Amino acid sequence: MSSRAFRGTAAAALVFLLVQLGALALVPSFEASGYQQFENPQDPTNSLVYILLILVMTGLMLAAFKYDFDWVVRAFVVFTSGLLGWYVLGVFLPDVVAIPLSALIAVALWVYPEWYVIDAAGVVMGAGAAGLFGISFGILPAILLLAVLAVYDAVSVYGTEHMLDLAEGVMDLRIPVVLVIPLTLGFSILPEDGDGAESDGGTEEGDRSDDEGSEVQEAVSDESAVEGEAPDVADRDAFFIGLGDAVMPTVLVASAAHFSPAAPLDLGIDFALNLPALTAMVGTFLGLFVLLRMVFAGRAHAGLPLLNGGAIGGYLLGSVAAGVPILTALGL
Repeated sequence: MSSRAFRGTAAAALVFLLVQLGALALVPSFEASGYQQFENPQDPTNSLVYILLILVMTGLMLAAFKYDFDWVVRAFVVFTSGLLGWYVLGVFLPDVVAIPLSALIAVALWVYPEWYVIDAAGVVMGAGAAGLFGISFGILPAILLLAVLAVYDAVSVYGTEHMLDLAEGVMDLRIPVVLVIPLTLGFSILPEDGDGAESDGGTEEGDRSDDEGSEVQEAVSDESAVEGEAPDVADRDAFFIGLGDAVMPTVLVASAAHFSPAAPLDLGIDFALNLPALTAMVGTFLGLFVLLRMVFAGRAHAGLPLLNGGAIGGYLLGSVAAGVPILTALGL
């Protein structure tokens, strides 16, 4: 593995780990605060409601990009980042502190959306969203959610390709729907001199194209999947991965920690974790490493089939190892 590929893999793994640890740390506090989103978290139809919302939001975002209402999407995501920031910070800090800090996250995203601002906001949003859905989806609804979204992700990237259009739209907005993984020191995603060019001699993917100097922005995985071949990792300054790639498998991790009958692991701190949740994390990272290996080989792929599949497989193996009957592990 080249040094750039190694750095990119390590950075992406760190982002995923922070989202997962953050969600697990938030589960007890979210439950105590009454943040559960569904009255009956074991109802499988909860997954259908969320999937329908995803389809509606995807359609609205595509329509916004088509009719030049990009600023509406950006404003909505920035506002949502502040709201989720308040949810997360509010369980640890009084509102007099949590609200200004949450507003600061939103303001920073709006006025200075550098890659580390985007990624930091994405980690907070991802941990908060995964924690909320983790306590709101029982095991069966969570598995159904991940399975259906994995299929939808594959169809939308390899079939209808509308996820590619969505990726093209959101990357230009510099919002934490897509996380930025830099591969070179000094990389910046901000325009230079206000002309839309990227600093440090490259585009967001570090790939300059033809003699006319036009830019080719190619991204990887889920929301950031692209059509065709991805450039070699040695030619990139950064790559991109959808926030949903980190959040969706973490929903099962948090759900397993909260709902699985497996004995909790004694860590000596108020931290939700048991063997099925831990092995779901391991499965997610195995899926991530396979995904990045495929991407760095020069191919762009949908992320959720590998990531969600790894999380589900890891969860089931951990449940069996913990002595949980397979039907119970499946929530049946």
